[in-house]
Amino acid sequence: MRIAIASDHAAIDLKAELRDWLIEQGHEVADLGPDTHDSVDYPDFGYKLAGVVADGTAERGIALCGSGIGISISVNRNPAVRCALVSEPLSASLSREHNDANVLAMGARLTGSDMAKACVTAFLETEFAGGRHQRRVDKLSNPN
Repeated sequence: MRIAIASDHAAIDLKAELRDWLIEQGHEVADLGPDTHDSVDYPDFGYKLAGVVADGTAERGIALCGSGIGISISVNRNPAVRCALVSEPLSASLSREHNDANVLAMGARLTGSDMAKACVTAFLETEFAGGRHQRRVDKLSNPN
């Protein structure tokens, strides 16, 4: 799967660990930055991630910041993207099954490495159920 991953400075270590682990799992991973621990603004990286998911360059995205909140808000500004902030695998799975989430957000200061990997696994392995959920997902991109 083609996956894009981005973070802010607070989540750079978790981003690097997840990136390397995903590559080991056989995924094609685009690391959208940042590359250093220097302070950056999470919206810049959230918007970049949302753009590559929206245009199809990446099939799924992973967004990380200290809490996961700020970057998830910025990613969700793009109407073609559905970003779910999660901290455990059941929510990650339900975000795919019911909401067709295409970006997963997590907080590096709140979610440990093993739990983050479990969330990513659930997110990547769960298919969208469609059916009654489809009309609701359609409304997310077309609020009028």
